[in-house]
Amino acid sequence: MSTSEIAELRRTIGQLRQCVGALRSRYGDASAIRRLANDVERLDIDTADLDGTPLAVPTQAKAAERVQVPDTPYDPALWHGADDEGVGGYKRDQR
Repeated sequence: MSTSEIAELRRTIGQLRQCVGALRSRYGDASAIRRLANDVERLDIDTADLDGTPLAVPTQAKAAERVQVPDTPYDPALWHGADDEGVGGYKRDQR
């Protein structure tokens, strides 16, 4: 991020902090207000971390490793006692 982007982010976080303060004066120390205040604090911490780190250089995506899946059927014993999802055990003994 450029210096102007960091400055804009800090300004926006400051405005958000003021809004949360206004909400706190209206709603008190509600759990939602505490979470919002915590989120604003986290944004401020993350911005400080970002401001202190050099820009990441994008790298090409790592080639996906391919896993060969055989076409042969699985051993039926593997599925013994399992229900088909969404069907609800239609293969169970009816008594």
